[in-house]
Amino acid sequence: MEELKHECGIAMIRLKKPLEYYHRKYGTWMYGLNKLYLLMEKQHNRGQEGAGLACVKLEANAGEEYMFRERATGSDAITEIFASVHEHYRNITKEQINNPFFAKEKLPFAGELYMGHLRYSTTGKSGISYIHPFLRRNNWRARNLAICGNFNLTNVDEVFREITSIGQHPRLYGDAYIMLEQLGHRLDREIERLYKDCENEGLAGMEITRAIENRVDLSNMLRKCAPLWDGGFVICGITGSGESFAVRDPWGIRPAFYYADDEVVVTASERPVIQTAMNLDAADIIELKPGEALLTGKNGDNRTAQIIQSEGTKACSFERIYFSRGSDVDIYRERKQLGENLVHPILRAVNYDLDHTVFSFIPNTAEVAYFGLQEGLNNYLNRKKQEWIAGGECKNAEDLQRILSMRIRAEKVAIKDIKLRTFIAEGNSRNDLAAHVYDITYGSITPGVDSLVVIDDSIVRGTTLKQSIIGILDRLGPKKIVIVSSSPQIRYPDYYGIDMSRMNEFIAFKAAVALLEERGLTYIIKNAYNKAKKQQTYYAGQTITNCVKEIYEPFNDDEISAKMVSLLTPETINAEVTIVYQTLEGLHAACPNHAGDWYFSGDYPTPGGARMVNDAFINFMEEEYLNKTGKLIMTTDK
Repeated sequence: MEELKHECGIAMIRLKKPLEYYHRKYGTWMYGLNKLYLLMEKQHNRGQEGAGLACVKLEANAGEEYMFRERATGSDAITEIFASVHEHYRNITKEQINNPFFAKEKLPFAGELYMGHLRYSTTGKSGISYIHPFLRRNNWRARNLAICGNFNLTNVDEVFREITSIGQHPRLYGDAYIMLEQLGHRLDREIERLYKDCENEGLAGMEITRAIENRVDLSNMLRKCAPLWDGGFVICGITGSGESFAVRDPWGIRPAFYYADDEVVVTASERPVIQTAMNLDAADIIELKPGEALLTGKNGDNRTAQIIQSEGTKACSFERIYFSRGSDVDIYRERKQLGENLVHPILRAVNYDLDHTVFSFIPNTAEVAYFGLQEGLNNYLNRKKQEWIAGGECKNAEDLQRILSMRIRAEKVAIKDIKLRTFIAEGNSRNDLAAHVYDITYGSITPGVDSLVVIDDSIVRGTTLKQSIIGILDRLGPKKIVIVSSSPQIRYPDYYGIDMSRMNEFIAFKAAVALLEERGLTYIIKNAYNKAKKQQTYYAGQTITNCVKEIYEPFNDDEISAKMVSLLTPETINAEVTIVYQTLEGLHAACPNHAGDWYFSGDYPTPGGARMVNDAFINFMEEEYLNKTGKLIMTTDK
C-alpha cells in the first residue's frame, strides 16, 4: 500500500568464450552486454535512485583501457547508462560494429566480464558519487577492483576503525567506500604475496604479471574481510585482470542466485530474472548459500567456497512478501498461501456473512495473496455446500440450485490512479492529492448492506490508509471495511538493506505507545529507554537485547490492531473499520525457508541489528518523546 524504499539489486555475467563465439552463435558480440541489460531491467523493482555498470576487457594491450564504468542517477538510469555505452558506437561503420575482432580491439565496453547494480539508498545519501559500482584504480591490472552490492552494514564504525588502524584513509565515510578500501588493501596484500612467490621461482617481468593473474585467489581476500561485516549483504566484485566474486552474508539475509555452463556464469539477486534472461528452468539456477562465495578466475573457471561459517538460514521473509518478483515459482506459491491463511480470521471479521461481503485487493503487490484468499474462500464455501446438502438443507430442486449457485463476491474495488508528484510540497495541497492516489469502482457494493474486505501485502506507516484508502472506500457506503494485511504487524525497523529505520514510522509502534499512555503504563517506556541507554556502554561481545520488545509485551495483537484502527480512521468515516493481520505462525508456514522475521518479531539475527533498534528507540525518546526537563509528552497525534 505504502511504497517502501527498495533494496538494491546486483547482476553479473562472465563470458567464458571469445566474443567471436557469441557473434557467430547468437548474431552479436554484444551478447554479454545485452544480457546484462535484461538482468538489470528485470530487477528495476529494486532500484529507483540510480544504476551503474562496469566492464572488463580481458588481455588488453598495455596503454589501452581495459576497465570501463558508467553510472547515472534517477529512475531512468538503466536506460541512460546503456544509451551512454551505445553512444560510443554511433559513429563507426556497420562493418566495424559487426566485427567482433574490431570490437575487442577498439571499442569500449566490448569485454568478457560485466557487473551491474541498481540502487535505492538505505542511508539517505544520494548523488552520482554514491552510485555503484565503486572503482579502485591501480597500474597493475590485478589490483584494479570494482565492487557493488545489496547490503547495509550495522557495524560501519568497527570496520572503519579496523582499516584506519593499519594506516588506510578512506575518502568518504560510507559503508561501500570503506568496504572498497578494506577489500582493496587485502587484494594488494594477495598480489604482493604472489609477487614474492613468483620472484622466488625465478620469474621476471611480464612472466610475473601473467603468473599472478593466473593464480589470484579472491577467497583469500574475502576471508580476511567478510567475517568483520555485520549485516545483510551480497557483495560482488571484479578485478582488472578478469577475476570476479559474489559473496553472501552468513545468515543468508539478502538473496543471491547464479547459473553456470560452458558459455557463461550469471549472477543476480532474484531467480526469475536469470530464468527469463537466459531462458532457463528454475531447477537450473542455484541459490548461493549463507556465507558462501561464487568465484570465477581469469580463465573463466568458476567454483564456490565457504568464506564465513554459516550462522543458519535467516533469509528475509519480507523479500517474499513485498520486494522480490512474484514471477518466481516459490514466491508466487508462498504469497498465495499467505492469502489463504487469512480465510478464517476474515470470516470471523464479517460474521461469516458471505452473501453480503465483497472481496478485493489494493493494487498491485497484494494481487497474488488475493488469489490465494479467493481459493481459500472458495474451498471453504464448497465444504459448506457439501455440509448443507448432506445435512438435509436441500428440500427441493430450488434449494439445491440456490446452494450450488452461491459464489464468493469478488470485485476490483480499488484502482491505482495517479502517482503523487513530490514537487508539490505544500502540506494541504499534498494531503489533498494523496487522498486521490487511489480511485474506486462505483456501484461495486450495495451501500449500507455489504461489508468490504480489501487485502494488502503490508501496513507499515498507515499514512496511505488514513489519507486515502479508508476514506475513498467509505464513499462506496459499505457497512463495514475490513483491511487485511498478508504480513504480520510490522513493529521493528530493518537494518540489512531496506530503508525502514525510524521508530516513529511504524503505526504498530505508535499504537503500542498510545496504549501505554492511555493505561498509565508510561513507566514501561522509560524503563525500556533506560535499559537501551545502559546497553550503549556495552563492549564487544556483551549480549545486547532488543529493549523495544518491552513496549509491545503488555498487549496482544488484537489490542494493537484495534488501536491502529482508532489512530488511522478519520472522524468523517461512516463505516465500521477493522484490521486483520497475518500471524507469525502463518508467515512461517507460508515461507518455511525464510525464517528472517525481525520486522515482526524483533529477533534480529546479528548483534548489530539489536544495537541499532535500541539506538533508534533512544533517538525517538530524546528527539520526540522527552522534553528538555525530562517529562513525558504526548506524541502519538503527530
